[in-house]
Amino acid sequence: MAIVGARIDNRLLHGIVATSWAPDSNATRVMVVDDRVANDPQKKQAMKLGRPSGMAVSIITKQKALTNFKDHKYDRQKVFIVSQTPDIFLNLIEQGEKISELILGGTLTFDDAIRVTKRAYIKPEQVNTYKEIIAKGCKIISKYVPQDDSVDVAEALDNKKAGA
Repeated sequence: MAIVGARIDNRLLHGIVATSWAPDSNATRVMVVDDRVANDPQKKQAMKLGRPSGMAVSIITKQKALTNFKDHKYDRQKVFIVSQTPDIFLNLIEQGEKISELILGGTLTFDDAIRVTKRAYIKPEQVNTYKEIIAKGCKIISKYVPQDDSVDVAEALDNKKAGA
């Protein structure tokens, strides 16, 4: 099994993920990890309509994702994971999964958040999670689309501010 892509995006599976990020990663499966969507049949069905051509889609809870990876369910697949928060990625790394790079895409804005780019913000209560992911050897960059220049999230956290 290979996690070939990992992205934090408040919209989860949407056009840019389906047409750029997932195909560019050569994934065979897009995995949306979100408890709220996974437990809402209407939202889950609507999100499945955005399935990238030729790829399987899983929309599952955080616990189900951790269990499935632990049970080696995806060993023969290339998985692109998208979630709204960084905690699932830290949990997967702590469980022994290899994630070499995490992309911070579009997030919601928050009054007291650290601005990484004009589309990406980190809540104060998430700072330690991001730092732990980085400390475990995973590079975190921020890009909205693959063609954007990369912004190093570690630098943004160190500076408590970020670039354009």
